[in-house]
Amino acid sequence: MTFIIGLTGGIGSGKSAAADLFAELGAAVVDADAIAHELTAPGGAAIPRIRAAFGDAVIAPDGALDRAVMRKRVFADAEAKARLEAILHPMIRDESDRRCAEARAPYVVLVVPLLIESGSYRRRVRRVAVVDCPEETQVARVMARSGIEAGEARAIMAAQVSRQDRLAAADDVIDNSGDLSELRAQIGRLHRIYLKLSVIS
Repeated sequence: MTFIIGLTGGIGSGKSAAADLFAELGAAVVDADAIAHELTAPGGAAIPRIRAAFGDAVIAPDGALDRAVMRKRVFADAEAKARLEAILHPMIRDESDRRCAEARAPYVVLVVPLLIESGSYRRRVRRVAVVDCPEETQVARVMARSGIEAGEARAIMAAQVSRQDRLAAADDVIDNSGDLSELRAQIGRLHRIYLKLSVIS
């Protein structure tokens, strides 16, 4: 059975940077967000069902999901959020399962932003690694990356599980409040641990 590490963290915590470093060391990386983008790109497998559920207003001129329009819709309407998740989550789960099963690496890093919130993902991984940093750092990174206001960044964070709950669920905590060299050192240490665990599992 494939040895799977669930990698998660709040928005702006640095999950992608951590995943890239694991990949450099030879781990297979399966990213649930990347799969979601593929499913909602022009011609993506989820687009017909999203169009049927929400209409043309949420589809951009190029045929992709208009993420800004959809984000506003689901933040304002819990029922719309549940409908979107009912379409996307099973498709993401099936595709991530397939990629994990096909991976040819000592272990797989499955990157799932909502890992803690989703009981099904927690059952599918052997360990949970949480990328963590102070909330002010998260806000600054999200503002710089996405060009949104602090209030919107905080609203996204508030919709996610709390930092405390995420840390409580962690088997391994990756502190990403420093620079890349500090992150690299922590990933290297965990990589050695995961290699050993994958052999004896």
